[in-house]
Amino acid sequence: MQSQKKYPQLFSFEFYPPKTEEGVKKLEIVHQQLAELNPDFFSVTFGAGGSTRDRTFDTVVKIQNKGISAAPHLSCVASTKENIRDILQAYKNNGISKIVALRGDLPSGMISAGEFRYANELVEFIREVTGDYFQIHVAGYPEVHPQAKNATEDLQNFKRKIDAGANAVITQYFYNVDAYFYFVDACERIGITVPIIPGIMPITNYSQLFRFSDMCGADIPRWMRKRLECFGDDRESIIAFGVDIISHLSQSLLDNGAPGLHFYTMNQSAPTLAIWNNLSLKK
Repeated sequence: MQSQKKYPQLFSFEFYPPKTEEGVKKLEIVHQQLAELNPDFFSVTFGAGGSTRDRTFDTVVKIQNKGISAAPHLSCVASTKENIRDILQAYKNNGISKIVALRGDLPSGMISAGEFRYANELVEFIREVTGDYFQIHVAGYPEVHPQAKNATEDLQNFKRKIDAGANAVITQYFYNVDAYFYFVDACERIGITVPIIPGIMPITNYSQLFRFSDMCGADIPRWMRKRLECFGDDRESIIAFGVDIISHLSQSLLDNGAPGLHFYTMNQSAPTLAIWNNLSLKK
């Protein structure tokens, strides 16, 4: 296993922008509860539609104004350089200095990806127009990007994002520790030296987890699938099982040198808090 202990541990939590007033109120409570853990930042996801972008911006600014850094996701697909430049300036005007730069998915019905095809082009553009102002995080796929032709090509494409100026990596979630450390080893062999922070997905919903995993290429080990199937609609047992499994996964990652954890909270605090409390952390 390759250690990344040379980097300070960073911890972060991801939200998605709520669509309803009820969702806004719920997220305020979740944010308040997780803010007590003093994370390094909160990230907020980003969609291609105009209204979704506005919700991301509003959520990011609200979080930033409460005292802990916010890192908006910025996807470039279906965007123009002028549009991205305006968004970056708006974030700078509000004191936002972290960005999660992504390619994103092409909206349904659209044929052209716009002026950006890949995330490395977005990273290059951010550096071109803002210099070193933003700390840029990009995505990594320990189990290979679902659209990659093969693992070698995927790694080469990934390196382009780092070479373009990314500061750090947040991985897709996974449930195989060896996949993460093999990915880190492979990255360091080709000269990638930025911190690679594992993405952590708490398990709260059986069907939702399988649907997400099919889309993003995250493997659910057979033994986990079989155990989850046994619980049926018993959500309480699913959550308890998930907390136990993800706590062991997270502790193993940290014990072997992972430079922190990034939790995909799904706008819920209880599962993440339960996992956090099981870890040997002093933050």
